[in-house]
Amino acid sequence: MRAGTPGANEAIRAERFKTVALRAVGLTKVYRGPAGEVPVFENIDLVIQSGERLALTGESGTGKSTLLHLLGLLDEPTAGRIFYGDSEVTALDLDQRASVRNRQVGFVWQANTLLPEFSALENVAMPLRIRGVSKREAEQCAAERLKEVGLEPRALHRAGELSGGEQQRVALARALVGEPRLLLADEPTGSLDAKTGAMVMDLLEALHAQRSIATIYVTHNLGFASRADRVLELESGRLVSSV
Repeated sequence: MRAGTPGANEAIRAERFKTVALRAVGLTKVYRGPAGEVPVFENIDLVIQSGERLALTGESGTGKSTLLHLLGLLDEPTAGRIFYGDSEVTALDLDQRASVRNRQVGFVWQANTLLPEFSALENVAMPLRIRGVSKREAEQCAAERLKEVGLEPRALHRAGELSGGEQQRVALARALVGEPRLLLADEPTGSLDAKTGAMVMDLLEALHAQRSIATIYVTHNLGFASRADRVLELESGRLVSSV
């Protein structure tokens, strides 16, 4: 089998990524409103391995963010099942899903959702504090993550005092502070200029390489998408390979 062919690429992927981090089966989302049903997608199957980076592309309005919300347990599918490893997480109740989400998923959004009145250190420590970790331990872990993203000198600055690129780096540190198995990023560079966006993607790539986590990021930037291990496009309610 010649390297570079689809079959060879799948064989290489199977060798590199041997542990399933996330599996979605028959995932369907339909919004129901006064005007009737609005289907977003139907019967989507997806498997992502630990250590794999998957880029999700597609035109605006195709449901990429909706899919990310479902995979991150922020929304419920109309039908279908989601597994983290061998555990079905769609079968959990609201409190159980919140606990799993806090412990196993890190999020980075286009709008960083930092709390502007809190310091960078406090923002990064927040997921651990919610988990019940002591203030001292949570802030120690937060300081380590801020050092990783090059913001140790800015740890005590309020989020509102940081630049857009710095805020997004804080958001990335916050996403990783709980050592998640899955990192979900929705247009993480969408609100940044080209140079700063490229720096954030470089950092995202480097931090991913240091951890055996699965990363899914939504992007309209085909250059950023090409850096992933795999690219899937959401088109007309279906996930198709973009090679």
